[in-house]
Amino acid sequence: MILDQFKLNGKVAIVTGARTGLGQGMACGLAEAGADIVAVDLNNLGDTRRMVEGLGRRFLGVEANLADVNTTADIVSRAVASLGKVDILVNNAGIIRRCDAIDFTEKDWDEVMDINLKTVFFFAQAAARQFIQQKTGGKIVNIASMLSFQGGIRVPSYTASKSGVMGLTRLLACEWAPHRINVNASAPGYMATDNTAPLRADPKRSREVLDRIPAGRWGAPDDLKGVAVFLASEASSYLNGFTIAVDGGWLAR
Repeated sequence: MILDQFKLNGKVAIVTGARTGLGQGMACGLAEAGADIVAVDLNNLGDTRRMVEGLGRRFLGVEANLADVNTTADIVSRAVASLGKVDILVNNAGIIRRCDAIDFTEKDWDEVMDINLKTVFFFAQAAARQFIQQKTGGKIVNIASMLSFQGGIRVPSYTASKSGVMGLTRLLACEWAPHRINVNASAPGYMATDNTAPLRADPKRSREVLDRIPAGRWGAPDDLKGVAVFLASEASSYLNGFTIAVDGGWLAR
């Protein structure tokens, strides 16, 4: 039955940036579909633990600074040691810096590119090595952005990094498909998260954004659950290298 293909019973999923917001929402969505969760963030994963364990799933919280790419292979190893294997990686962790391009600093460029693109690649690499070793295949879900498709303003390193995520998703899909590894991405639109707090606090900018969204509202973490489960499940087994916009119709406008 088709609904069975969406079930994640017995699967183990790593979700980065899972303390709050979109990462927490996707971690809970995967758990609702049956997956055990390895949640990664800088600190304080207690709320996510309570949500996941409240669904009857196993949970491993890993506090790590993903700016250090050497942590990625260690997190995969810890997941395997604790939960036996890894089946799914959701590369969600990301940061943003806002400043006019003419004044943008090298520090703000490097910090965003390191977390949003460099770590995404090396975490995907670590997960793929584990999938290949297990001979089970696997699912990698990268989190892109509307700015994978558009330029935006005042976020040059974020736009560059998220454009890179979409391109990297395509490349990894091409290379790893023979190993039954699906690599796809979700591109959230304007979501009510910490990253968009300055925009939502500015009445003029908030109204400009909402006027452009056909759905007429900011997105919420729950809006990413369905796409995350789809891309992590057997239902998407013939989808590879694609980026799905979850944007309330923003790109269609």
